[in-house]
Amino acid sequence: MYDFQKANMWKRISAAIFDFIILVILVIGFAWGLSGALNYQKYSDDMQVHRERIEAQFGIDVDISAEEYEALSAEEKEKFLEADKFLRNDPEINRTYSMLFNLTLIIITFSILLGYLFLEFMVPLIFKNGQTLGKKIFGIGVMRSDGVRLSPVVLFIRTVLGKYTIETMIPVLLGIMILFNAMSVTAIFGIALLAVVQLILIITSKARTPLHDKLASTVTVDFASQMIFDTKEELLAYKQKLHAEQSALKER
Repeated sequence: MYDFQKANMWKRISAAIFDFIILVILVIGFAWGLSGALNYQKYSDDMQVHRERIEAQFGIDVDISAEEYEALSAEEKEKFLEADKFLRNDPEINRTYSMLFNLTLIIITFSILLGYLFLEFMVPLIFKNGQTLGKKIFGIGVMRSDGVRLSPVVLFIRTVLGKYTIETMIPVLLGIMILFNAMSVTAIFGIALLAVVQLILIITSKARTPLHDKLASTVTVDFASQMIFDTKEELLAYKQKLHAEQSALKER
């Protein structure tokens, strides 16, 4: 890479915070639209009716934490186990629960994807310098590590494979597994491991490069001082020009 002007870390953090706020707003908006289109509220209401019916039948709250369960009396624990067994074995409740779980996955997955595609893919393509709204405001941009402007393919890899799939959806899906009691220790370990890998990459790399930049071979630079070339040929021609000028100065 030629003449790399690393972006100031505080500018990067400020831009990331601004973009995160915009991303959250976008994701909430898309989730609201998808929830309405997929009739999510109906299944949520149905599940609540099932829970209330079982709680009334067994006289115990079935939606409690492990700590709350341990605080129950022996009789209450017995009632809770009976209610929980009934809850797990009722076909209608299982269908509603399964539908609710699947819709939750669909809504979260596609809402976040649409948010990333708009903020981290479409906007940088419009600005043409790898800039999101936050990066535009704080005067930083993204280019390939060889000094060439991002192509749509590289930007797609950085956004969808790096930021969306690995850095966001893996922790989110593991979190959902924890929420629905489908996985606990393994999910927490997976989230922690990914966080540690990300931290190691940022600390040890020269350009403080996170995982998504490693995957796409991109770097975040100071836009005002960094030369970004449209093609490798343009970069090579510039290097040759500089070399010729330096050689001419030495001959004098």
